[in-house]
Amino acid sequence: MNTYKNILVVADPLQDNQPALSRAVHLAEKSENVHITVFLAIYDFSYEMTSMLSSDERQAMRRGVIQQREEWLKDIIRPHVTAGVDIDILVVWHNRPYEAVIAEVYSHHHDLLIKATHKHDKIGSVIFTPTDWHLLRKCPCPVLLVKEHSWPENGKVLACVNLAAESDTHEALNDKIISEAKNMAEVLVAEVNLVNAYPATPVNITIELPEFDPATYTDAVRGHHLTSMKALRQKHGIDEGKTHVVEGLPEDVIPKVAEELDAELVILGTTGRTGLSAVFIGNTAEHTIDSLNCDLLALKPDGYISPLDPNQ
Repeated sequence: MNTYKNILVVADPLQDNQPALSRAVHLAEKSENVHITVFLAIYDFSYEMTSMLSSDERQAMRRGVIQQREEWLKDIIRPHVTAGVDIDILVVWHNRPYEAVIAEVYSHHHDLLIKATHKHDKIGSVIFTPTDWHLLRKCPCPVLLVKEHSWPENGKVLACVNLAAESDTHEALNDKIISEAKNMAEVLVAEVNLVNAYPATPVNITIELPEFDPATYTDAVRGHHLTSMKALRQKHGIDEGKTHVVEGLPEDVIPKVAEELDAELVILGTTGRTGLSAVFIGNTAEHTIDSLNCDLLALKPDGYISPLDPNQ
């Protein structure tokens, strides 16, 4: 059943409806001894730049804004608290919300982060990296990004596995993703499906090597992935009919299969890439999220160390 006991919900400051809180409450109701913290990081640059005010006056203004937001959150959580769910709130003043969120994950050892997400502007995502992307890359605990829909029973959970890589890290991550999918499927009363994308034949090879047979190459690649998928599904006791090995890029294949299955939840691994490659290329998780019409749960490999880890 639900293994998450200390859930951090990132509040959306722009709306009273809080899908992330609804997800957290859903999970809490399926288990025992679950504690939820609803978290909000706020910042107003104008308060910091007002030279007319003293430091004490600025602090008083900040406290006033924080208090207003605390009252707002208390109103939002009240129905759930009345119903017996263990929830508290935390509002902090911080100019980088994702850093404040990750600091809170570390300081209070949260085991799941839940946040509502919205479709990002493609160009804006490259210039101004959204908080979601930072959390996918740098948050040490699983990140559940939710959209506006319900979690009906007897739905489907789609676990995305990588069968191209031969490393121990990827094998362990595949096992972790499937185990988590089975766990969430039990909570949601849903069935687990596996999906794997394998690459199409590179066009430049067929041009540079006229004797190259693309059909034979494609068959060999597909055969390798099918064999690997068979071993993986047998290891985890999943029926063949619930596995999907599809040609194409993961960011195209995953949303397509999720839509065909009408999946409620997609689970995948993210390696937390940083630097220029992350800015210009992005991770599969980041490319995939905007195309999904369902929730996304992103897991890190065991042993992942966040660049924001205070112990580093």
